Amino acid sequence: MRRDDCYTTQLIDNNGEFNASGLQDFVRKIKLADCGLSYAVVAIMGPQSSGKSTLLNHLFHTNFREMDAYKGRVQTTKGVWVAKCVGIEPCTIAMDLEGTDGRERGEDDTTFEKQSALFALAISDVVLINIWCHDIGREHAANRPLLKTVFEVMVRLFSPRKTTLLFVIRDKTKTPLPHLESILKEDIKKIWNAVHKPDSLKDTPLSEFFNVEIFALSSYEEKEKKFKEEVAQLRQRFFRSISPGGIAGDRRGVIPASGFSFSAQQIWKTIKENKDLNLPAHKVMVATVRCEEIAKEKFNHLTTDERWLALDEAVRKGPVLGFGKKLSSIIESYFKEYDTETAFFDDEVKKAKRKQLVSRVLEFVYPSYVILLGHLRSKAFENFKKRLEQSMNDGEGFASAVRKCTKTCMLEFDQGSADAAVQLANWDPSKFREKLCHDIDRHASSVQNEKLSGMIASYEKRLTEALTSPVRSLLEASGKDTWASIRKILQHETETTISKFSVDIASFELDQEKIDSMVLDLRNHARNVVENRAREEAGKALMHMKDRFSTVFYHDNDSMPRAWTGEEDIRTITKDARAASLRVLSVLAAIRLDEKPDKIENILTSSLMNDVVASSSSKDKSFGPSSDPLASSKWEEVTVKDTLITPVQCKALWRQFKAETEYMVTQAITAQEAYKRGNNWLPPPWAILAMFVLGFNEIMLLLRNPLYLVVIFVVYLLSKALWIQMDVGRAFQSGTLAGLLSISSQLLPSVINLIKRLAEQAHGHTNSQASRPSPPSANSRSFRSQTLYSNHANTILEPSAVTNVESSVSSNVESSSDSEIEYSSPSAGQAD
Repeated sequence: MRRDDCYTTQLIDNNGEFNASGLQDFVRKIKLADCGLSYAVVAIMGPQSSGKSTLLNHLFHTNFREMDAYKGRVQTTKGVWVAKCVGIEPCTIAMDLEGTDGRERGEDDTTFEKQSALFALAISDVVLINIWCHDIGREHAANRPLLKTVFEVMVRLFSPRKTTLLFVIRDKTKTPLPHLESILKEDIKKIWNAVHKPDSLKDTPLSEFFNVEIFALSSYEEKEKKFKEEVAQLRQRFFRSISPGGIAGDRRGVIPASGFSFSAQQIWKTIKENKDLNLPAHKVMVATVRCEEIAKEKFNHLTTDERWLALDEAVRKGPVLGFGKKLSSIIESYFKEYDTETAFFDDEVKKAKRKQLVSRVLEFVYPSYVILLGHLRSKAFENFKKRLEQSMNDGEGFASAVRKCTKTCMLEFDQGSADAAVQLANWDPSKFREKLCHDIDRHASSVQNEKLSGMIASYEKRLTEALTSPVRSLLEASGKDTWASIRKILQHETETTISKFSVDIASFELDQEKIDSMVLDLRNHARNVVENRAREEAGKALMHMKDRFSTVFYHDNDSMPRAWTGEEDIRTITKDARAASLRVLSVLAAIRLDEKPDKIENILTSSLMNDVVASSSSKDKSFGPSSDPLASSKWEEVTVKDTLITPVQCKALWRQFKAETEYMVTQAITAQEAYKRGNNWLPPPWAILAMFVLGFNEIMLLLRNPLYLVVIFVVYLLSKALWIQMDVGRAFQSGTLAGLLSISSQLLPSVINLIKRLAEQAHGHTNSQASRPSPPSANSRSFRSQTLYSNHANTILEPSAVTNVESSVSSNVESSSDSEIEYSSPSAGQAD
């Protein structure tokens, strides 16, 4: 990898301004956010012009600006710079700090030096401290004052962070390295012991905060080759530096890589705001700051207290027995510790901060109390639902079950809320209790509505099943007492159902007005079932009328099928069948559930039977306004709501009914006449004798001259062919005059066509005679196929077969003259 891949960036300038945008750009370029916790920060600090940048460039292949020896010892690095270490895994960031003891800032302005050193210790995992070998053991060298200040502020401002301090001894001499190490470690220990620490950290060793290591390097100018070899050895220690056993393997408090930029900015901001590092001198100010620190410390300890965390986790899972006592014990212990540690501070400040601490603690734990009350409310509500369901399954009345379960569940909630009360808090559980009451009432109302709806639906279904089939059967039968029977069934089923419903509804303890409303709804439902069934059957009135007509017309009084032998009075049977069908129409014309008399059947009988409608309509034409009782859209004494078929619709249905049943009557008459003809197919004997006497001369003439028979046969064939070709039967279907005109226009063309075909047949016959005994020609085979096809077409009697019929007749004639029986026989049979 190239040195340009290190992306060197100035993080803090010499005026202390933090380059936030530059840091964000740097983090984006090196893709630090993808590293998670797998990254390290290495900083270097030391005197000005001590070779810090040179060491970093050789150690991590960075490109920090180095001092030009020819220009003299001047300040090279200004502020704080960062770069990515090239070729080091995991991702490592090198931070080059401005050197200390520089003449540019002056002797008294050491604030930035302290701030930058403190910043390096706060965010770095490894801090390289560059010192000259000849400064070891000197009081004002090796950064002793700076380290002392850094240690003090580090303990006060930041939580313990395990940082490795790697002291790099530059330009080592002949003095043995172990001897140098002992002197340097002894100096570091003295500095640490001299640092003022809180009581809780008085006996804390330096190793709790720092790992101290020492490494010596030869002179870069005098022994450059050896210097580079030693730097290469040191570089190997930074590979896998954060793994267990690495140079920073036991670090703590690592910020995720995605938050490094924000964390560094906030740390520098904190350091800048406390750049003087002095505590308030005034007693009240000291008390205020110290009490706030102690209160904050106690609060922070409470938030991480294992007892509290376990209690909070348990509360989130469900109700905890003795929650109030356990929580009171935990928070009281921290309040007592606060009182002990603030005993010698200003009394008013101490009490005010204690009050704030109590308020903050109670505010912090209040959500758990709310969660617990929520669990108690949910548990009481669930118990209410289960007990209510169990009570109802055991057969207990709904209203009494609700009262008993409500009382039990409210008692449970009150006991649980009393157990959850905290001594110092005046928390009121009434809102949760009211919500529980509201939930219980709402659920009870929902269950009541559900049960009532199910009960009503069940009784409505029972009424529907009890009424549908009987009403349908009665309406299909349509007898004289149909509606009386329907009313009787309706009343019986309705009263029976309402009686059972009243018993079941009593356990709900409803208002009588509501019960009466439900009973009325059941009555209306039963009536609607009958009305809907009647309307459905009225929609099939024509079908029922035809079925009744067919039943009466085709079956005798013993329900046996009629045989039309000629002895039946079809007129009387037809009249009886129509009367029965008219009775069906009168039954289906209106709903009669109120026992009100009507004249529908009489009106229909007088208007529709015996062709009264036709006669009345003829009279209407002669005498003016219509007197037809069916020329109306409603029945007298029948409401529109109860009308199923209006008079006008009855008249139209009757006409359609007569038109559709006329075929049955005609078929019966035809069957009767066919039966009579079947029994008398021969003419009377006198007719046969008259035919023989009157036609004796003609018979003898035919017997003496057989040629007449041939002529008659040929004339018959020609007439038959012309009859089929002109389709005489179809022509006369449109009328006699139209048939004569059609035949007269087709006669001459048909005769010419017939003669032409006969000529073609004769010519083909001659050719076939000349070519014998050769096989039949293709034309002959085609003609014979056409003849067979035309014969088949004649059996179907399609209009499109006229041409084929002509071919068939011509073939028959030709075949007859040539005695070719194999062709003429089928054709003649079909023509006949």
